[in-house]
Amino acid sequence: MKKCIYLLTLLLSIVTFAQKGPKIVFSAPDNTIDYGKVYKDTDSGVRVFEFKNTGDAPLIIADVQSTCGCTIPTKPTEPIMPGKMGKIEVKYNMSPGPIRKTITVECNAVNVENGKVAIKIKGEVLVREAINILEKKKNVPTSDY
Repeated sequence: MKKCIYLLTLLLSIVTFAQKGPKIVFSAPDNTIDYGKVYKDTDSGVRVFEFKNTGDAPLIIADVQSTCGCTIPTKPTEPIMPGKMGKIEVKYNMSPGPIRKTITVECNAVNVENGKVAIKIKGEVLVREAINILEKKKNVPTSDY
């Protein structure tokens, strides 16, 4: 019985020890921001991922990398203290078509594998149809009086 109690105490202390340190938790569901359907001419393409350090040590965002040059992330320059919020700004270049991009956040958080967490943007960029008033209208019904 003493061995079981000792083993259980040892196991609990190892689990507790593993949980110490900074932890990153993003506000966006599934770490994804959905642009929805947006028009290129009315949207800046900027979105903000908010996160909280739920751990007990300063959270340091070492790097934020995009999968392509069409998405530019900006990371915090200062450590995020325990219990405080931080943000990562992402600017998409608003190229027409579907948006499916992944941004990798590298940090010292103990609750993500190897200190890396993926955040994503999705949606669709639309372009308004140009109207040329000089062009002859087609398929306009004519009325017979």
